[in-house]
Amino acid sequence: MTNMSNRPPHRIQRAQRGSQFPRALAIVVAAMMSFAGCSPKSDSNPSVTASNVTLTADQRQHIRLYTVTASKFHKTLETSGAVDFDNDQATSVLAPFSGPVSRLLVNPGDHVRKGQPLAVVDSPDFAAAVDTYHKAVVTAQTLRRVADMDRDLVQHQGVSQREEDQAQTDAISAEADREAARQALVALGVDPKAVRGARKGRAAPRVEGIIRSPITGTVVEKLITPGELLQAGTTPCFTVADLSRVWVLAQIFGSDLDSVSVGDAAEVQTGIGAKSVPGTVDNISALVDPDTRSVVARVVVANPAELLRKQMYVRVLIRSRAESSGTLVPVSAILRDDENLPFVYVAQADGSFARQHVTLGYRAGDQYDISDGPRPGSRIVVDGGLFIQFMQNQ
Repeated sequence: MTNMSNRPPHRIQRAQRGSQFPRALAIVVAAMMSFAGCSPKSDSNPSVTASNVTLTADQRQHIRLYTVTASKFHKTLETSGAVDFDNDQATSVLAPFSGPVSRLLVNPGDHVRKGQPLAVVDSPDFAAAVDTYHKAVVTAQTLRRVADMDRDLVQHQGVSQREEDQAQTDAISAEADREAARQALVALGVDPKAVRGARKGRAAPRVEGIIRSPITGTVVEKLITPGELLQAGTTPCFTVADLSRVWVLAQIFGSDLDSVSVGDAAEVQTGIGAKSVPGTVDNISALVDPDTRSVVARVVVANPAELLRKQMYVRVLIRSRAESSGTLVPVSAILRDDENLPFVYVAQADGSFARQHVTLGYRAGDQYDISDGPRPGSRIVVDGGLFIQFMQNQ
């Protein structure tokens, strides 16, 4: 036997630590088994078999079971979307006449009323339209006087009936031309005062061509600059939109299409902690996007505070009105095996617990709809499943 006193001090300490390690390991293992309320598995231990797990009466007190039943529920689909203008309340303002831009009267973000001036254009088309209306007014007045005179003369046989009929036709034609010229001015947005002055026979002063807003809303785009030459009917000048209501274009994929229908309530969220905005699904596209392989569901959202802006990405929750049926089990009942496959523990008639794999479907809050797994009436473990899994793996 070796004399410990003859060993160097560092070797004595190393030997003491080596002799203490098995003792410490035994203490840790004993503590773990004491916490679990069981003893290590052995061939003589009847509480654990190769397939099922059997617990003692004390251990079962910490296990909570849930009876599987067929359930009815309404799906809530979570997806992403992008904000767009309500195209029924937005318009692109085209140049109604040709000519260079003299002045711009509004900027993006400005609120405008229907008929409010947006820009001034030095347009020969505009001046020509005013002159045409003035000439049409004078011509109609002259021919109407001639027709009235011929009507009086035909009664006294001063002119023939044929001449009187021709005079009436000329007067009516001139009045139609006058009305067409007036409508052209209205379409061009001519100041009503200038139109009334021309109708009374006064020569119209030089007036500027004015591009006016066709609707009440917000100027969201300004597409022209001073000096730019506009082409009538083709040059886009502004985009005006009523932002009190917008569209949210939500992407719907695959099997989720069956869960969405027109009229479903929706909730739009702009970010974490942001206020949710309610909406309604009012259209589902008939086409599939070739890039994303999704179908667009259009959600109409009231936007009085203009919180939602075009091209903003948002989170969309669509609550289906259609009732779905399935087998719902609590999320806490779902465990994963070594291959990451989901399973639950099912209580058996003999008191043991058997592992059964499940197929997870739609998640409704803290429950999963399982399409393949325990049948209704089965009792599954919803609290304590990890302990049973630990026991089975011993």
